[in-house]
Amino acid sequence: MAGLKNFLEKQSEKFGKDGKYPLFYPVFEMIDTFLYTPSDVTDGNIHIRDKIDLKRIMSIVVIALLPCVFMALLNTGYQANVAVENLAGYPEGWRFAAMRLFDIPVNSSSFFSNIFLGALYFLPLYIMTLVVGGFWEVLFAVVRKHEIAEAFLVTSLLYPLILPPAVPLWQAGVALSLGIVLGKEIFGGTGRNIVNPALIARAMLFFSYPASMSGDDVWVAVDGVTKATPLSYVSSSGVSGMGYSLWDTFIGFVPGSMGETSALACLIGAFILIITGIASWRIMLSMTVGMLLMTGVFYLTGSDTNPMFQMSPVWHFVSGGFAFGMVFMATDPVSSAMTETGKFVYGFLIGILTALIRIVNPAFSEGVMLAIIFGNIFAPIIDNFVINANIKRRMQRDEA
Repeated sequence: MAGLKNFLEKQSEKFGKDGKYPLFYPVFEMIDTFLYTPSDVTDGNIHIRDKIDLKRIMSIVVIALLPCVFMALLNTGYQANVAVENLAGYPEGWRFAAMRLFDIPVNSSSFFSNIFLGALYFLPLYIMTLVVGGFWEVLFAVVRKHEIAEAFLVTSLLYPLILPPAVPLWQAGVALSLGIVLGKEIFGGTGRNIVNPALIARAMLFFSYPASMSGDDVWVAVDGVTKATPLSYVSSSGVSGMGYSLWDTFIGFVPGSMGETSALACLIGAFILIITGIASWRIMLSMTVGMLLMTGVFYLTGSDTNPMFQMSPVWHFVSGGFAFGMVFMATDPVSSAMTETGKFVYGFLIGILTALIRIVNPAFSEGVMLAIIFGNIFAPIIDNFVINANIKRRMQRDEA
């Protein structure tokens, strides 16, 4: 490893201002700092603000996402294996050809079979996301002559986790390109985006290619097999006869977006992010309280025409993408509220909006995605009100 570090240090001159390839300095700097601590340090009297930096923040977020990745592999493979067990023989497709090639049986009770098949769905989407996200990040960094931020590594992991397993790769790639360019890069890149780029990419995919993001045939990645998510089932048929227990939904063995089905995995990630100080517990708590209060009001009110009124607040918490959005999306430090009081208001607003979108409009049974995007847009306004209120109180105190 020492030899590689010396090699990189010798090559650094070629990418400096007076070197042969100054245009590609962001690429070299990305590789160098990914492997080693930067060689350039500050001399003299300096003020150490915090030992945490963007790279460490992103690394911790990735670690917190690992339980969701694990459940994405396990549950995606499990749902596909269950579907194939009810069919006569293997379905068509390269994934099941790979299963036959490696002599891996279709068996929903086999841990390895579920993980292997789930990886065949998740990894191509993840690799595509890395390539597309990395391309745009490198391109804009080179043009702007900025350093390449590690944030795209988190976006590239978040994005496939919030998609159904059957989404076409080219559609996901087009939507991600639009989400990164229009949701982040045109505002100046990492740290300047006003909305979460992974969420805005999912929104563009949902509204541009609704057939790939809605309906009962997109949640189980086997042709000819349809299964409803808990939320979509309740919105159309009510709670009775849903076929999923509260425990199954909490653990994550239900159809849905690959990384969003397990509330347990999301809560493990929340614990990691809170104890490390990366994510705000205020946003998570207030978002949960807002959702529970509003869904509780609808649940107690009841309705003879809207089945979503029958869903208890606990079911709303464990179903769909609420837990995932609460932990990993709403707490994005760039697009969320910055003030401490504002974080409570921001999270509570998202929780209220989630319940309203889910229940009042049963045709759109999820709601978390749009609620967080609306919250991102209103976050600067919330912070502005909080700051102005603080200034007013200080002025009144000084006058007294």
